[in-house]
Amino acid sequence: MTDRTSELATDQSLGGLEPVVHFSGAMPTGVSVSRTGRIFVNFPKWGDDVQFTVAEIRDSACVAYPDEATNRTDPNDPAAALVSVQSIVVDPSDRLWILDTGSPMFQPTEFGGPKLLCVDLETDKVVKKILFPQDVALPTTYLNDVRFDLRRGGGGMAFITDSSDQGPNGIIVVDLASGESWRRLHEHPSTKALQPPEFLPIVEGRPLMERDPDGSAKPVKMGADGIAIGADGGRLYYCPLASRHLHSVSIDALIDRSLNDQAVAATVVDEGDKGGGSDGLETDADGNIYATNYEHNAILRLNAGTGQWETVVHDPRLLWPDTMSVAADGHLYVTANQLHRQAKYQGGQDLRRKPYTLFRVDLGIRPIELR
Repeated sequence: MTDRTSELATDQSLGGLEPVVHFSGAMPTGVSVSRTGRIFVNFPKWGDDVQFTVAEIRDSACVAYPDEATNRTDPNDPAAALVSVQSIVVDPSDRLWILDTGSPMFQPTEFGGPKLLCVDLETDKVVKKILFPQDVALPTTYLNDVRFDLRRGGGGMAFITDSSDQGPNGIIVVDLASGESWRRLHEHPSTKALQPPEFLPIVEGRPLMERDPDGSAKPVKMGADGIAIGADGGRLYYCPLASRHLHSVSIDALIDRSLNDQAVAATVVDEGDKGGGSDGLETDADGNIYATNYEHNAILRLNAGTGQWETVVHDPRLLWPDTMSVAADGHLYVTANQLHRQAKYQGGQDLRRKPYTLFRVDLGIRPIELR
C-alpha cells in the first residue's frame, strides 16, 4: 500500500500570527503597548524564578520596569514595592498602570499587597499608588485584570476583576482621583466559575482539571477574569475563566454608589456563548469585542456590525492565549504562555516548553480613547 501520510488533511491555521518576542525565563501573562510603541509585560509569581514582576521589552530583552527597586518586594512592608503583578495596562492618557495581586502563589493577601500603581511614561516614575482596603481586596481576592475610563469622575475610573478560586468573585471599582474603591457584583452568578457537568474546558484535546500526582482531580474554579469596556463607554464586559459566556453590566450603575447591589445586578446582561473559554478580553474603537479562546488556540471577535462571532486568528502555536492589547500601530498583541501545561494541571509534571511568546496580528484597528 502506498504511504499517503503527507497528503492527509490537518488542522488549518487562520490569520497572520507574527512572533514579536520570546521568553526563556518566567511565563508572562499581561501585555500592553503605549502610543509610541513601547511594549510592557509582566510575570506573576506562580512558582517560576521571577527576577522582576514587570518589564519593558527593549531590543527583544526584558528590562525591569520602572526600575529594579520597584520590583524588589519588601517582605516586611508589602506596600513598599511590587509583590506579584498579574496585569499591566496603558490607559488612554498613555500612562502605565500596574495591578499588583499582592498574592504570590495565590496566597492570602494582606493590606498593602493588593494595589494599583500609575507610572508616568515620560519620566518612568511612579506617580500614584492606590492601596485597597481589606473589605475590598479580601484575604482571598486575586486581582486579575483592569480597564480604565478617564472620562468619568474627577480623574477617571478603573474596573478590576476578582477572579479568586478560593473565595468571593466580583468587580472592583476604583475612583482614581480619590483612591476610593468598592466591590460590585459580589458573588453574582455572572462572576462565578461554571463547573462540570455545566462546563468542562477542553484544551489540546484534553479535559482541563487541577490534577494531583495521586491521580485526584478537581475542576478549575477561577471566576471573573477577562474584562473590557465598550467603545461608547456604556457597558463593561467580563467573563469568568471557567465559562464560555460573555456578560456585561452598566458602567453608570457600577459607579453610582447610591444604588444597592440588586439595582446594579439588574443591569447585567448575558451576552451569550462566545464559542470557548476565555482568559482575556479586549475592545477596539469600532465597537468590536475580542476574546481569547484557550480551548481552540484562537482569538475570536464579536463583530459590532453583524453581531456574530468570527475567528481573527487560529494557530497551533497560540497555546493558552492570555492577555491582549490593541495598539496604536493597528496590531492586536497577545501573550501565549502554556498556562494549562503547568504542573498543577498535569499531575505534578510541568509540561511547558520554553520559550513562551508574545505574538501580534495586523488588523488595522484602533484602541478606544476613553479620555
